[in-house]
Amino acid sequence: MLVPAIAAPAFGQEAAEIDAEVTYETVVVTAQRREQSLQDVPVAVSAFTAEQLKNSSIETIQDLALRTPGLTVGAVDPIQNNFSLRGIGTAAGISQNAGGDGSVVVFVDGVYAGRGGTPDLDVLDLERVEVLRGPQGTLFGKNAIGGLIQFVSRKPSDTPSFFAEGTVGNFSRYNVTLRGNVPLSDKVFLSGGLAHKQRDGFEFNETTGNDVNDQDVTTARLAARFLPSENLDIVLRADGTWQDQAGNPRDNNCDATFNGGVHCVGVNPDPRIVNAYIDGQIFRQINSLSGELNWTTDFGTLTSLTALREVKYKFRTPFFSNPINPPTQIESTDFGREEATQFSQELRFAFEAMNDRLQGQVGLYYLDEDIDRLQGQIQDFPVPAQQGTAIYPQSVNAKSFAVFGQFDYAVTDTLTATVGARMTWEEKEGRFAGMKVSGPGLPPPLGSLDGYDVLASESWDALTPRFALNWQASDTVMLYASAAKGYKSGGFQGLSGTAAGASTPYDPEFAWGYELGAKTEWLNRRLTLNAALFKTDYEDLQISQLVPLCCVVVSNAAKAEIQGFEVEFVGRLTDNLRLDGSYSWLDTEFVEYRIPGTDYTGNELPRSPSGKYNIGAQYEAPIGDFRLLARVDYSWVDDAFFEASNVAAQLWPEHDNLDARLAVTLPDDRWQVSLWGKNLTDELVPTYVTYFGPFRQTLVPYSPPRTYGLSLSYTM
Repeated sequence: MLVPAIAAPAFGQEAAEIDAEVTYETVVVTAQRREQSLQDVPVAVSAFTAEQLKNSSIETIQDLALRTPGLTVGAVDPIQNNFSLRGIGTAAGISQNAGGDGSVVVFVDGVYAGRGGTPDLDVLDLERVEVLRGPQGTLFGKNAIGGLIQFVSRKPSDTPSFFAEGTVGNFSRYNVTLRGNVPLSDKVFLSGGLAHKQRDGFEFNETTGNDVNDQDVTTARLAARFLPSENLDIVLRADGTWQDQAGNPRDNNCDATFNGGVHCVGVNPDPRIVNAYIDGQIFRQINSLSGELNWTTDFGTLTSLTALREVKYKFRTPFFSNPINPPTQIESTDFGREEATQFSQELRFAFEAMNDRLQGQVGLYYLDEDIDRLQGQIQDFPVPAQQGTAIYPQSVNAKSFAVFGQFDYAVTDTLTATVGARMTWEEKEGRFAGMKVSGPGLPPPLGSLDGYDVLASESWDALTPRFALNWQASDTVMLYASAAKGYKSGGFQGLSGTAAGASTPYDPEFAWGYELGAKTEWLNRRLTLNAALFKTDYEDLQISQLVPLCCVVVSNAAKAEIQGFEVEFVGRLTDNLRLDGSYSWLDTEFVEYRIPGTDYTGNELPRSPSGKYNIGAQYEAPIGDFRLLARVDYSWVDDAFFEASNVAAQLWPEHDNLDARLAVTLPDDRWQVSLWGKNLTDELVPTYVTYFGPFRQTLVPYSPPRTYGLSLSYTM
């Protein structure tokens, strides 16, 4: 399911007759690893063009989620996002350790981005962002059990261009973005970009007197394209991200319903004021190199994609502090560092045969990851026996190899059958340790940690097929039905209280997704309306459960059923006024989930709101020699739970969001001034909730408050 963009008629053009067909911009996507028109793809996919991203002030993955049906994004901190797509997601306890993977994956220009978070949208010079919903186990494979997000940048071209933008806003925000493209010859082109973002923190640490949850990030990108012959296209890319800023200490939510006693004495009730004994830190550095080669032959096109990605990451998060009321001081801190290196190689061959009735592609994929992570916990309670520090070093090597293929056969001129499969072999081996470096650290986890250092390894394999039929009922109506299997790799529990827990792997999880969809255009193409009805059978769920005062325990403890409905639309009411939006309904249930002493059968899956919608209105018109664009986006998300336990203390409350943008382009079509605002209703929205039942503690980080600013850009 998808929403195409509509190209606005040139200003000065006479108004079209009401019965005239509207001209559409053809949005090309690679949801099936080959270029296709958006409306021709029998896959549930939302696509956002560069123009849409700019007009809607989409800067982060959270902004994208507000406008994408079925997608929600939680965040343990500003870097570590937790995606959920159609009810399938990954708990923080799994995605944060070296032996675990996510259920919704990110690709940047075709390269799997396994660690390090999502990229900065500004510097990429994006052509579009695609969100594919449902299992994508055949063409994309590893860990795309819930779906995936693709960032696709523009390739260097023979057209010179330059873009510069400066932004100022509240919280002392300033951004600078520079991008350019230059042809060095008729066969060599170069493009690059540089961006810096900086602002003060959204929260204030009352203990240290400093702002926290600030931003200081710089990104850079360089790409070169070579066309040695008319049949050979080579693109080399390099990019880097450098981020070093204060942490985001947790707010100790002292609502009387969930908290009380000594833990809340003296804590400031303002959720934007924290009482942490330190500010914390977030540091991230990402460097990546990739080379893409496309060689067109008489038999088809051979694509080679080689990539190297290195990530360094450090964090220090005071997740519970009450240091302003001695002698009842209580402090708990999570800290760690990680270095990850990833090498990947993919070969694909796409071809057509039988007078173009058969379109197919086959391929090989190899991934090698080395992850070294050290995570620790500091516990400083008012009683000396309850003070201590523990560390958990982890070192993991993960290898994955796959063979895949997919074939589309035109049974008739209007009916196409698709069949595909991927066979994956994976192996993970690692060294896991846990030790106290000071103590005794009672109660657990420090008190129960006797110290261990173990080696462990495991291998898995999976076959993930896909079957589909799509019927082109008319020029403007396409119906499809599909069944696809997704697979998420098994792993190891990095933060374990025992040697047995650290050395025991958890198994992969699997999901079969069934979908009926329609992609349609109406009213002489003035209205695009797409819908999908889906059901997912989800097995061997990897569940992470926080055991209070102990640890996070991961197990394959559950089965679930998911069903839902999604609709997206875009329409032009007049030549100047456009409306677009989406709605999703989701019903999730654990049909089997029992752990010792607890039965969660019948509960909802985490981060799975039953209802979610957004609507945007955009008006664009000339005012004399100037051009005006005004846009408003409103979204609403139903309540959900952050954890499978479904306790009220971990409720993600229903919330809405209002964004607006007003842009004026000067007569030369080069300068543009934009006034924008985000979260204009100043909604207070948790991004994650940690609940310690025995002490009735609810610890929460929050999404940004109301922000606004002014941007000035120049395009050449």
